[in-house]
Amino acid sequence: MTIHVTGATDNPLIFWEQDGSPVAISGGNFHGEPLAIAFDYLALGITELGNMSERRLARLVDGNSNRQVLPDFLTRDGGLNSGFMLTQYTAAALASENKSLVHPASADTIPTSANWEDHVSNGPIAGRKARQIIGNVERIVAIELLAAAQGIDFRREASPEAHLGVGTQTAYDMIRSRVPFLDRDAVLYPHMNAIYELVAGGELGRAVEPGIMGCW
Repeated sequence: MTIHVTGATDNPLIFWEQDGSPVAISGGNFHGEPLAIAFDYLALGITELGNMSERRLARLVDGNSNRQVLPDFLTRDGGLNSGFMLTQYTAAALASENKSLVHPASADTIPTSANWEDHVSNGPIAGRKARQIIGNVERIVAIELLAAAQGIDFRREASPEAHLGVGTQTAYDMIRSRVPFLDRDAVLYPHMNAIYELVAGGELGRAVEPGIMGCW
């Protein structure tokens, strides 16, 4: 894929001689389908990661799904507080948006130039959608991590002798360095954005990876 990304798909390719005169070379490298299909597959795979993350989040906030191991919506005073209920709304909306975006752009083509251009790859559309889906999933994962840290705090109250794994402890510590335990309702989007920055910037992944690799 790197070869295609760094390659030129113009046809013909235009070069300039040392005297400044142009020269056109027809290389026949005029179609972006290899990249378009790769981007479409990437979008599908990332969409699935987002779907799984949202479902794990749903179990964290639903006492019936987690067998009341955690309080409903990760708050002690349900009814008086909404807790993390709306975080799952946000993740579900992003996951649903991805399901609309994931339709393969490379499956479509509209001939142009009086039908002279007979088939197009829609590679730019595929790439743009893949980038948007990746951004959405980074936010879904950030929301799940935010809720998971809240869940860990509740579990520690019930089982203070339990210990986190090396990678999980690192992730938890990073999250708690940005966001405190929330014992009552608060405006949540600044907290979601704070963890999103850790995920999207790669800081959390780089910190956790050595601990994960050490377990193998």
